[in-house]
Amino acid sequence: MTPMGWLDAVYVMAYRQLKHFVRSPSRIIASIVNPLIWILFFGMGWASTFRFPGAKALFGGVDYLSFLIPGIIAMSVFTGSFLSGISILFDKQFGFLKEILVAPVPRVAAMTGRILGDSLTATIEAGIIAVIGLPLITRVSFLGILYALLYSYLAAIGFSALGIAIASRMRSYEGFQLIMSFLIMPLIFLSGAFYPIRYMPWWLKLLAYMDPLTYSVDATRYWLVGVAQINPWIDLGALLLLDAGLVIVAGYLFGKMSLE
Repeated sequence: MTPMGWLDAVYVMAYRQLKHFVRSPSRIIASIVNPLIWILFFGMGWASTFRFPGAKALFGGVDYLSFLIPGIIAMSVFTGSFLSGISILFDKQFGFLKEILVAPVPRVAAMTGRILGDSLTATIEAGIIAVIGLPLITRVSFLGILYALLYSYLAAIGFSALGIAIASRMRSYEGFQLIMSFLIMPLIFLSGAFYPIRYMPWWLKLLAYMDPLTYSVDATRYWLVGVAQINPWIDLGALLLLDAGLVIVAGYLFGKMSLE
């Protein structure tokens, strides 16, 4: 297959994922409402608690909402991109996946297009949450929004690949949801999205540094409000390593997938 044909396959699949997202208003609404619930009910409640003198020092010099909202943005990227694996099961159930697997294009091209398309939709969701949350952030870098979205896209690639890798081995929604419930909440709470990692017990801190979402949260927070617990270059390296490793794994598992 020529390089142009390979790129055409990637483009078609990416466009299909993006078009599917745009035509699903319920998904768009849910992707916005869920993070807003965390911000309004969880964030506002704790923000009123952390109003004592010296509270900002706990969060790197910013108020709690300014600390939390970048974490919520990174969390929405994680959940939105990871759940892209469900589309694999959906396509498998309704027959579209069979057409992909028997099409005269490399499976890795189809998978790459899905990853890029799902990552773009997750980044769009993050951008919407960022715009909504900006009035609540007291110290925001508007130039940093672009960098934060770039890091979000890099993180989304890895998490989309993870979702596709897991879905490639699943035969039912129930199996994927079981894995999802086992992974999502621990990774979110270990990531430092809700509280600083430096105050965790040493063993929990060790697990946090093993959590790939930690580096997405830290990078997003650094570029938006200037607060970081890890060097931004380490964040970038970790995300690139995550992308490379998970895309290779996803490509292997997707290539071995059958419709039995």
